[in-house]
Amino acid sequence: MIVATPDPATAEGIVAEKYREDLESDGFVFGHTRAMAVNPEAEQAFEALVGAVVPSIGLRTYELATLGAAAALKSGHCLLAHGRRSLRTEALDEDEVVQIARGDDDGPLAPGDAAVVRFAAKVSTDAAAMTDADSQDLRDHGYSDRQIVDIALAAAARNYFSRALLALAVPLDDVPGLSPRVKEALLSPLSR
Repeated sequence: MIVATPDPATAEGIVAEKYREDLESDGFVFGHTRAMAVNPEAEQAFEALVGAVVPSIGLRTYELATLGAAAALKSGHCLLAHGRRSLRTEALDEDEVVQIARGDDDGPLAPGDAAVVRFAAKVSTDAAAMTDADSQDLRDHGYSDRQIVDIALAAAARNYFSRALLALAVPLDDVPGLSPRVKEALLSPLSR
């Protein structure tokens, strides 16, 4: 990591709270938590944005957009963290997470879910080329304009967070609780 982060032993306030959450759930403080602890107000703003989009699209669609964006960005941090979160919350199952990570067209994702992943990937790789055809694909699967905006915001938010972690050279943590099959799939975009 290319910045000095608050020491877990001396952290105070919201930083100590964030560190404590990681320690209680996983036994160590994640690199991304330490990096964001340098500016906890920015992380709170990011969390507020996420909190503003999830109600209209639901956790499943949020995770589809997040994983679609993270895979397109080759963000190991976000792929591992959200792969695990998707499984823990049962927003997605292992086969769905593997399909998204590997970029497979064939798999268990419903067509509307696959449309969200494609949309998020395009937001992450060529946002300037987005056209009404991209949003029409989502409309054709029942998404409202509000939901399309929130899917775009979810993907853009993932771009913000992922790119910040990459720019700060945050080391990739070994995220516990993932099967070898899922972990291998989640890391596969990094080698493409």
